[in-house]
Amino acid sequence: MKTSTIHFDSPRENLCRAVVVGAAGYSGAELVGILLKHRLVDLIGLFGSAARADQPPRFDQIFPRFRGWTDLHVHAATTAAILALKPDAVFLATPHEASHDLAPALCAAGITVLDLSAAFRLRDAAAYPKHYAFTHAHPDLLARAVYGIAELNRAAISEAQLIAVPGCYPTSVVLAIRPLIAAGLTTEAPIIVDSTSGVSGAGRSLALKSLFCEVSQQPYGVFSHRHQPEMAQETGGDIIFTPHLGPFDRGILSTIHLTLRPTVVEGDVRAILNARYASEPFVTLLKAGEWPSVAAVEGSNRCDIGLAFDPVRHHLIVCSALDNLLKGAAGQAVQCFNIRFGFPETLGFAAPSIAASTQSVASGVNS
Repeated sequence: MKTSTIHFDSPRENLCRAVVVGAAGYSGAELVGILLKHRLVDLIGLFGSAARADQPPRFDQIFPRFRGWTDLHVHAATTAAILALKPDAVFLATPHEASHDLAPALCAAGITVLDLSAAFRLRDAAAYPKHYAFTHAHPDLLARAVYGIAELNRAAISEAQLIAVPGCYPTSVVLAIRPLIAAGLTTEAPIIVDSTSGVSGAGRSLALKSLFCEVSQQPYGVFSHRHQPEMAQETGGDIIFTPHLGPFDRGILSTIHLTLRPTVVEGDVRAILNARYASEPFVTLLKAGEWPSVAAVEGSNRCDIGLAFDPVRHHLIVCSALDNLLKGAAGQAVQCFNIRFGFPETLGFAAPSIAASTQSVASGVNS
């Protein structure tokens, strides 16, 4: 297998050797794009989550926007083929059952595994037949897996071998409300979550409702969506979750309704969220009167959070927005990867600093 052809000014020595399995999917492609820009990663292999043809396609044939970035091919995924590359880290952008089968051998070989499926997110093995239609055979790994929301589990992620990268819907909810529940600001009333996801959340497989001329705003999975137990597990709240399909390609917008205790005021809510996220590079608490939008976070690893409070009803509305393929999948995985290997957390995410932008304007570069 060939390595990537993208070039950097710094020497490519002592880099972390990474493999992506499921590279032909939307989240897998985003992973490849980030890792190719990551100056401390050597992307050594790409695999499909299903069997590939005898002549494995080049990655840039599947996704032509990567022409000139890499000459890697997407090979059939087998444990032996992955282990033969001797990677330090493997990203599994694979179906749940595939991750369930691949992760144990990779972990046994001492490889750090970042799993973007739900195969290791729920701590109770008995929940898998109900919510994911398969029997979980590795409860020991469920106990060891670390839930990969960087902003809330950073210390555990830094020492984890198996990181269960959260789902896109749960990320938008957990980031927005877990600090409030943990601080005791909410009552025991059910928390209502209405979320809308872009069509890419359904993956690349062919489905009638995902076709260009068929897609429409509509609810689905009412009272039965598999991400609900993940939200309840990670927030500790009684979650009533209704997902919606939106007529756009990528992004998630969640609107969350909570009842607060009678003594709580909006300032308390903002103080808790500011204390948690003020220094976080990828979470932004918006000012009063400002609201998140899908367009504002598309293509970024950010989660934007806005809120409003009705003191008469003690009712709080929190809205959050993120890109389901980045902060809800690939971006979050790379953020966790950076923490795990001791790299700067923002590495791989190209964004100019305010200081750099100011300097460019002052010097006339942008004039």
